[in-house]
Amino acid sequence: MQFIRTEIPDVVIVEPKVHGDERGYFVETFRADKLQEFLGYTINFCQDNESKSSRGVLRGLHYQLAPTAQTKLVRVIQGRVLDVAVDIRRGSPTFGKHVSVELSSENKRQLLVPRGFAHGFVVLEDDTVFAYKVDNYYSPENDRGIAFNDASLGIEWIVPKKELLLSAKDKTQPKLSETQDLFDHEVNYYND
Repeated sequence: MQFIRTEIPDVVIVEPKVHGDERGYFVETFRADKLQEFLGYTINFCQDNESKSSRGVLRGLHYQLAPTAQTKLVRVIQGRVLDVAVDIRRGSPTFGKHVSVELSSENKRQLLVPRGFAHGFVVLEDDTVFAYKVDNYYSPENDRGIAFNDASLGIEWIVPKKELLLSAKDKTQPKLSETQDLFDHEVNYYND
């Protein structure tokens, strides 16, 4: 298992080692000990989620405020997505910047999206199955979002806008500059 820091160092690509032969393949998709060794702190994942979507579905950009902020470890079981993490920590040198990574059933890559980031993805193939671990349970009262098409973020979603399929909620999220519900870079959100 290899861990690769992205241009925003707190966002990490995880590349598991795939063992394959004529029978198929085997892969360890998660190792708490290896992740802790790499990060220098422990993430206690408590829930696994899964969604199935058609091409053009865009989910995001979502996050939860403290005290139920979430770290996500995301991957694709079937199909392909463009996965995006946006730094929403005021005072961060990368505030408002984002990381985009293609995740697929073929490349087996995963993305670790820490607390303090908004997360979203657009589906690039029909019947895509997306799975993720979180370290806090869903909290409706702390659920927030940022507009996927906020021009200040400069996200290239690949799928043409007219082909995007969004929930009613995701069509009306505020721009980053319009929300006060963010994180502070100097606060350690892992002191649980």
